[in-house]
Amino acid sequence: MRVLVAVASRHGSTREIGEAVAEVLRGSGFVVDVLDPDDVDGIADYDAVVLGSSVYVGRWAASARALVDRLAGALASRPVWLFSSGPVGDPPAPAGDPEEVPALVSRLHARGHRTFSGRLDKGGLALAERAVVALVQAEQGDFRAWVDIQDWSAGIASELHDEEIRRLRYVR
Repeated sequence: MRVLVAVASRHGSTREIGEAVAEVLRGSGFVVDVLDPDDVDGIADYDAVVLGSSVYVGRWAASARALVDRLAGALASRPVWLFSSGPVGDPPAPAGDPEEVPALVSRLHARGHRTFSGRLDKGGLALAERAVVALVQAEQGDFRAWVDIQDWSAGIASELHDEEIRRLRYVR
């Protein structure tokens, strides 16, 4: 089974989460490609998709939203999981999922969505980004919970294995 992990990441933190998801899926026997959403022309070669995006000012990245707009029909016909990365601090802020996530889950018939805390390195930010971070008083640091990411990914792998078993039974 081939799985696409498409990840929109502005500064690399969300991409690293996508790579961790891919690592778990590969370890479970799946063939996995990790691509930027702008590099995805189609998903005909994939049996399942994990789509992730960094979240800034409560919104998914434009490239992830554009991928959904381009391929919504094809995505809705496959097993799809979504994840967001962005909240920082302890406790993570902002709390909750990005506002657009329920509509994305519904539109794509996604099997689930998970928001993971992110990483903030103020030194790597552009001027406008530093202004937003100062305004919301975001805490610098790496708040990603790798065990939670691995557990969520293992759950996806389990569902995909169940899917393979259902397919084999159907074929017989």
